[in-house]
Amino acid sequence: MSNEQQYTFSKEELAEIEKIKAKYPDKKPPVMPVLWMAQEKFGHVEPEVQRLVAETLDLPEAHVYGVATFYTQYYKEKMGKYVLDVCTCLSCQICGGYDILHYLEEKLGIKAGETTEDGKFSIQSVECLGACGYAPMMQITNDVYCNHLTKEKVDTILDDLKKDKLPEFEQIPFPQHQNESSKS
Repeated sequence: MSNEQQYTFSKEELAEIEKIKAKYPDKKPPVMPVLWMAQEKFGHVEPEVQRLVAETLDLPEAHVYGVATFYTQYYKEKMGKYVLDVCTCLSCQICGGYDILHYLEEKLGIKAGETTEDGKFSIQSVECLGACGYAPMMQITNDVYCNHLTKEKVDTILDDLKKDKLPEFEQIPFPQHQNESSKS
């Protein structure tokens, strides 16, 4: 008997996958939403999960592997409950992205690419998250963006995440729109 986990989709999930497949004339495009569904269920898309997706969609495993490994949003290994993607591209670097990354590493006692022993946090140094004007910034588990980070803001975010409370959406207006409300 193997210690390897058996990955399967439920009857309801298979019905949802059929709905996804029905939206496309070709059988390759559903790979991304089905990988996403798998990651939400299993927390990652390790090779065994990729195999399940390939079999479910009747596609070559190589195709599913190619999609999963191309996009950083798909976790190819088990990750913490909260994945902290710290942008270290040029804009964020200039504004302190590496300082934030190293501060998180120090606070959590792990390095980028690692997960805390309790499985709560993983840290990743990532390329551009498309929010250069809000640097330094990070994304939490492919969802919430945290902008204009400071050490104090990181402390608050970590304290909240330890209580399973995600940061609320922070609306930041574009500079050219900041004075429009006063013109009315």
